[in-house]
Amino acid sequence: MIKFDCKNADMKVVGQENGLNLEQEFCEYKDKITEIIADLNKHKDKPGQWLQWMNLGYNEETLWYVKEYASLVRGRFDNILVLGIGGSALGGIAVTEALLKPYWNLLTPEQRNNFPRIFFLDNIDPDNMNGLLEMLDLKKTLVNVITKSGSTAETMSQFMILKDRLEKALGEDEYRKNVVATTDKQTGVLRQIAEQEGYKTFVVPDDVGGRFSVFSAVGLLPFALVGIDIDEIVNGIKDMDLALKNTDVHQNIAAQNALIQYLMDVKKGKNLSVMMPYSSRLKYVSDWYAQLWAESLGKNEDLQGNHVHVGQTPIKALGATDQHSQIQLYNEGPNDKIINFIRVEEFDTTLEIPNIFAYTGIGYLGGKTINQLINAEADSTKVSLSDYARPTVTITLPRVDGYHIGQLLYMLEVQTAIAGALYNINAFNQPGVEQAKNYTYALMGRAGYEDSAKTLQTKMASIAEV
Repeated sequence: MIKFDCKNADMKVVGQENGLNLEQEFCEYKDKITEIIADLNKHKDKPGQWLQWMNLGYNEETLWYVKEYASLVRGRFDNILVLGIGGSALGGIAVTEALLKPYWNLLTPEQRNNFPRIFFLDNIDPDNMNGLLEMLDLKKTLVNVITKSGSTAETMSQFMILKDRLEKALGEDEYRKNVVATTDKQTGVLRQIAEQEGYKTFVVPDDVGGRFSVFSAVGLLPFALVGIDIDEIVNGIKDMDLALKNTDVHQNIAAQNALIQYLMDVKKGKNLSVMMPYSSRLKYVSDWYAQLWAESLGKNEDLQGNHVHVGQTPIKALGATDQHSQIQLYNEGPNDKIINFIRVEEFDTTLEIPNIFAYTGIGYLGGKTINQLINAEADSTKVSLSDYARPTVTITLPRVDGYHIGQLLYMLEVQTAIAGALYNINAFNQPGVEQAKNYTYALMGRAGYEDSAKTLQTKMASIAEV
């Protein structure tokens, strides 16, 4: 199992002003945490609670259908192209970057065991899109379009472009074999199109928000298509779920970190939460965490409708790279952050440093390994931050594999849900996102948004006059 160390968030290490009396806080919040965990598990099967993500590790039917489809198309495609944005892409990017061989798309087919390359179009930058589409042979590309509503402007505009190009390359009938849609089971524009056009489809489950969807077909399908062992991921989720059913905060690492992040914010003014893995393979876990934490906890209103404006701001960092770009600020700048380290005990490979330049100041590195160096960097940075009274916590993975990635991401999801309950807010909606979406629809001339277009044009004109 992954491990969690919170000693460097304790006042004994970083002082009373910046640290917590962890034992006292755990005891004080013991009953509250018990209530929150029990409540989550009690309501996870009830419609409308947006907790179905807690059941995804047990969805054997989806697992079977995904593996069956991946087997059927094995060897047919050179490329997988995922169209999605936010929660439809970030989890997929995080897991594939973690579990596939480094530089996967640059490897030969033989080095990839004849599994396809995988690309995520998670933005609508025209130069980036044109560059990728000019490079790909669309005849040998499987396009996986992901949007639950089917009305996501970014994703559906991408798909309109891909559909047009696939049809021209393959013909009106054959192109359909190069499309698989992941969307709502019954409703939405993409569901309508998929049924009309005859695409293979997978379901984004009800009561699962995009940022919690990585273990549904949203993530599992791309993983299986490139040969990732999704059974291993699911086993990690199940074991972590069992561990996190424990209602004792002393035994529940998701509850511990949720409480620490929350108290650091509301009691100690640490309103920034840095996620800093010491593994390049885990770099995009920080991107996924940033959406999960920001979109879930950044809320204007609490559950009683009071204006509260709560939520920590997540920051992405990578060790050891960002020791040379951000740690100066973390150590000597405003003491408004808590840093979450992710550390890997055992890397897949070992890289030795040759015994050369012994006569120089770098001779001490000879005979050591890069493995030793990166973990020495992690440990020394943690101690350095404590010297400056900066609180940190550390999550340790025994190794980067499907089992422990499943554990890590699921633990962070549960942690987020618990933190939402501590803040007394709805962690599963995103009203602040919808306003910008509606304005985009209005600007692009979507029917039904004419009044919004007029309001927006008036506001834009008013700003232009300032």
